[in-house]
Amino acid sequence: MRQDIPDLAEVRRITQKKRDAWWTVLLVDPVATPLVRLTATYTRITPNQLTWGAFLLGLGSAVCFALGDWRWLIAGAVVYHLSFVLDCMDGKVARLTGQGSVFGAWLDFIFDRIRVAVCGVALMAGQYQRTDDALYIWLAAAVIGLDTLRYINSLEIFKIRHSMRKQIKARLREARHAEDDRELAFMEDLLRKNPEADIEQDLRKAVGEGSEGPGEGVEGPGAGAEGAAGVPKKQAQVIDLHQEFRRRFPVYLRVRSFLLRHRIRAHLVSGIEFQMGVFMIGPLFDAVAGVTILSGALLLVFELAIVYKLLLSTRDFTRTIDSFDRETVTRAA
Repeated sequence: MRQDIPDLAEVRRITQKKRDAWWTVLLVDPVATPLVRLTATYTRITPNQLTWGAFLLGLGSAVCFALGDWRWLIAGAVVYHLSFVLDCMDGKVARLTGQGSVFGAWLDFIFDRIRVAVCGVALMAGQYQRTDDALYIWLAAAVIGLDTLRYINSLEIFKIRHSMRKQIKARLREARHAEDDRELAFMEDLLRKNPEADIEQDLRKAVGEGSEGPGEGVEGPGAGAEGAAGVPKKQAQVIDLHQEFRRRFPVYLRVRSFLLRHRIRAHLVSGIEFQMGVFMIGPLFDAVAGVTILSGALLLVFELAIVYKLLLSTRDFTRTIDSFDRETVTRAA
């Protein structure tokens, strides 16, 4: 038995993400986190072993789904949720014990995609055999396609945002040749780190009160000697790449701040909620087709919202770069 595992409150602090899917926060973490502490304290189970266990349970749920009968659908839904609990535990155990690895992250991602594909085909094949309705063939393709789309879109958006940040930082380094060094912070990071400290300022920015143009020197939330958001004591130059989105949807800020205070990310229907709709809610209520169609439609709506938010963010990015160019011309003059 390991003696260095902290109490449950500290395990929660170490292992739980600051933002996560609402399904995970409300229905998985309350079970998974205590199990993580017990696993780390009394066993030598590694994160990769948990990943394999989640994968094998996922295959077991696929077998249940393939049998098609409503009793087996319920069994498959329960086993799938147990698989998802183990899938959440592997990362938590890795963070708690320091056993995380790059290969483990790759294995987790690949097994997740295989599990969704196998369970999607098995579930729809079982329902096709049960009803002889060709709709289930199309739904199998839709489940695999939407799951793939979600993760490809997420990866590409991450790459674009990373590229925009990299270019802004490069421009700022060029500007530092002509002025004293100044810290750089992104508004998105400040909001994520401390959602409670900056709500009022965020709302004022949304309605245009005292907000400066992108790239201007702004004292960010928590900046200064006693910055609550962890910003360095030196006044930070805050870059807000979601300024236009905030102006257009000020109500979103209140909703987002409320969700963040409860560790729930604003992307309410992501890949996790989509999977749970298809592989848990649908089978439990013997309404596979209807719930799958609804889950897929909601996933697409939220993905399109993210793309639209990215579009507005690229406009803020262009204005930020232009503001650096104007500052360079002004200093040269």
